[in-house]
Amino acid sequence: MDENITQGLVVVCRGGIAMAGLGSSSSEMDLDRLNIEEYLTVESIRESPRKLHLRDLLDISPTLKEAAGAIVDDSFTRCFKSNPPEPWNWNVYLFPLWCLGVVIRYGILFPLRVTILAAGWIAFFSAFLPVHFLLGDHNKLRQKVERKLVEMICSVFVASWTGVIKYHGPRPSIRPQQVFVANHTSMIDFIILEQMTAFAVIMQKHPGWVGFIQKTILESVGCIWFNRTESKDREIVARKLREHTQGVDKNPVLIFPEGTCVNNHYTVMFKKGAFELGCAVCPVAIKYNKIFVDAFWNSKKQSFTMHLVQLMTSWAVVCDVWYLEPQYMRPGETAIEFAERVRDMISVRAGLKKVPWDGYLKYFRPSPKLIERKQQIFAESVLQRLEEK
Repeated sequence: MDENITQGLVVVCRGGIAMAGLGSSSSEMDLDRLNIEEYLTVESIRESPRKLHLRDLLDISPTLKEAAGAIVDDSFTRCFKSNPPEPWNWNVYLFPLWCLGVVIRYGILFPLRVTILAAGWIAFFSAFLPVHFLLGDHNKLRQKVERKLVEMICSVFVASWTGVIKYHGPRPSIRPQQVFVANHTSMIDFIILEQMTAFAVIMQKHPGWVGFIQKTILESVGCIWFNRTESKDREIVARKLREHTQGVDKNPVLIFPEGTCVNNHYTVMFKKGAFELGCAVCPVAIKYNKIFVDAFWNSKKQSFTMHLVQLMTSWAVVCDVWYLEPQYMRPGETAIEFAERVRDMISVRAGLKKVPWDGYLKYFRPSPKLIERKQQIFAESVLQRLEEK
């Protein structure tokens, strides 16, 4: 066996992932060489260079295939990447116009939008606080007024982005035994849908001022919060969700079954929980036009406050929303198959590409045991090949 090939295999065996000595120094090679000599005769080590046989390449082909596939077609990471627009202003006659646009957006539109948003919050709290505390004994009236106020403040948010939202299909109605599911690009998905109908959304807990709004305002419309890392929270949410869908006067439930924000080019796997309730599932497809701004919220790189600032300093947020026909589970259909069928409908309507990934993988690292097991399997295959020599 070629000495270089032997050294490369040793590195693979001990490191688990490193391939063919890439990135390894000569000193590391010497340290590993002492261990591999237990499996090789002196003659084989000193053997003169010879041609590499096909079987030698086949030994490492599965690992090479996995590595190359991850590099060439990383369809998972691609789902959560922002797609900045192509630069168009780097020439003599367009650059001055772009500079003028920056002055207008940041010097005129942004202060005006901040004023609109501040005035909206003042008006909202001036009405919400008295209604919430003074109409405590009139539960139905209080819920109705609070529902309208939440719709109003969401409309103020949309106005602060100069939102151009086009709704297609009948407006959702309040009735039991139904749940709405939508693809998820940003937290503004909820705001855009909420300005038309006061949904009770299933949402991840957030810190800061967003968490304050969740606890004080959105609880009034029946929203349910959870922490995706807590298994107990999932059980509580499932129970509350079943109870909520049975209520006659409850606000319709809105769920984002992807469980995370995706960049509006793809849809990841839908969680089956929303499809096990035994009620009508109403799909909602949301598609953003990126002519002025990319509405995708990359929560790992940007706070929601800065995301709103980005939207408020753009020309406009352009979006289409389709309310599709309610769907029911077919005889013999599983919850997973039902979820995939609804995902197909949303993907086709919004022009999104389906990928077979679980969005929760975005928040978790591979288990050390899984990595160790992969390394062990590869090391055993290499050692077995060496013993055959």
